[in-house]
Amino acid sequence: MKGLILSGGKGTRLRPITHTQAKQLLPVANRPILFYGLDAMAEAGITDVGIVVGETREEIQEAVGDGSRFGLRVTYVHQEQPLGLAHAIKVARPFLGEDPFVMYLGDNLIRDGIRLLVDEFRDDTAHCHILLAKVKNPQDFGVAELEGGRVKRLVEKPKEPQSDLALVGVYMFNRDIHDAIEHIRPSWRNELEITDAIQYLVEQGGEVRSKVISGWWKDTGKLEDILEANRVILSGLKGAVEVELDSSVRVEGPVAVGEGTRISNTLLRGPLVVGRNCVIENSYIGPFTSVHSEVEIRNSEIEHSIILEESSILDIGTRIESSLVGRNSRMRTTPGPPKAIRFMVGDYSQIEIC
Repeated sequence: MKGLILSGGKGTRLRPITHTQAKQLLPVANRPILFYGLDAMAEAGITDVGIVVGETREEIQEAVGDGSRFGLRVTYVHQEQPLGLAHAIKVARPFLGEDPFVMYLGDNLIRDGIRLLVDEFRDDTAHCHILLAKVKNPQDFGVAELEGGRVKRLVEKPKEPQSDLALVGVYMFNRDIHDAIEHIRPSWRNELEITDAIQYLVEQGGEVRSKVISGWWKDTGKLEDILEANRVILSGLKGAVEVELDSSVRVEGPVAVGEGTRISNTLLRGPLVVGRNCVIENSYIGPFTSVHSEVEIRNSEIEHSIILEESSILDIGTRIESSLVGRNSRMRTTPGPPKAIRFMVGDYSQIEIC
């Protein structure tokens, strides 16, 4: 069995961050989202993985390499334009051949992994397995309608959903999906929809099985989703402080601190991860926060946020929370009355708070 990870999307819902960085490489608990999908493939016993890439190909290839550090053999498949999930399978056909495969969306996170789900498909004769989860906003997803546990109908982003069961970003197919894709036409979005291809299998009498997952899953396409994913991953953190902290630093709960980081007169409240070569002084870094490498924080308070590498946050008089601060950003305050603030800051930005 092979694996196919889709990493060709543009991440328009996360701009301006994704103007300068692939959305699949945005870090959750200081690790790129994409890496969790690669870990899931390896854990499931899949070693031959294709990554579908687009305009951010060089960035993703530099981050992942040949896949050996994940225990994988990675092949890169170029998709000129993001023309739908089924189109991604179509361009990956030379890599996939006639083998069954797992397709995993590169910006999805499934906390419990996919090993048991893949094992079920290996032992089955079905044409396709789909994973479903109950959501509050089914109009934003592909939606499945079931009848007695059988997949009756699939609709991509319906205006009037008939079900609250969304397709999770993991699919398992045998070779018949390729024939199905040849029989569908682009949707109103001018994309080859995977829901249409699976619906074709259903209408041709193919066996399409579904499983409603009970564990945690997140499509990290929006700011609040990335922050929620960061919170969930950090919830399982085991503290690992790799530097010596002086008596002016107070640590509460699980906290991980990387090599070369200098901290003084600061409260660190976990779960919290701080990367390498950071400088933190006279500050409070609260729970469910990820601070990447080479970040400078002085005289500031931060909670429930993600701070990317080589950024600086100086003398902010109001607590920063629920924020995503891009790479090489500079934030500082100037005198003035305190205000409540919330940020989604693009890379190389500079903000002055008055």
